[in-house]
Amino acid sequence: MTHPIMEPLGIDGAWRHTPVVHGDARGAVLEAFRADLLPRPFDLAQVNCSISQRGVLRGIHFAEVPPGQAKYVTCVSGAVLDVVVDLRAGSPTFGRWETVLLDDEERAATLIAEGLGHGFVTLSDQATVIYLCTAPYTPAREHGVHPLDPELGIAWPEGVEPVLSPKDEAAPSLAEALAAGLLPSYEGCREFYATLGRSGAMA
Repeated sequence: MTHPIMEPLGIDGAWRHTPVVHGDARGAVLEAFRADLLPRPFDLAQVNCSISQRGVLRGIHFAEVPPGQAKYVTCVSGAVLDVVVDLRAGSPTFGRWETVLLDDEERAATLIAEGLGHGFVTLSDQATVIYLCTAPYTPAREHGVHPLDPELGIAWPEGVEPVLSPKDEAAPSLAEALAAGLLPSYEGCREFYATLGRSGAMA
């Protein structure tokens, strides 16, 4: 591969980025993030770093839209199974999820639009994940859906016992979050995407 690949996933607003890794006897170098090559605007506001032991499951998290929080996620050490969930009420793919393996070999990343849910589970003994975010963390606007909700039916890997935080363990199911009015609307998200300033940036 001589050029990076930005591949759309089966959920509108989610992509998998595969960079070009230049390696030799000394090691490797790559462009882990290039804002000008992304399929949508991405104004960096915050960078988060999480370090997790095997089995740690973080998510499924999302933020209210507007302003929401788009994310560009990569694993710089170890390996995780990254998950994107369409939580936008009224979306043609509402409730659909996609998984992407992020590790320190292929160095892939996921780009996730505002309104989508995100989570991951650690596959290696330990993993370090970096999130680039378009908005600062604002607790009052942050919500979650239970990652083990049978209605979602996410295919978490077998042989990895999930370890959840008390907050994630107490998160509502998809149906409960929808009934409570916690989920962003698909039309509201599309209206917000249209304000981002680059023609054709979002489908």
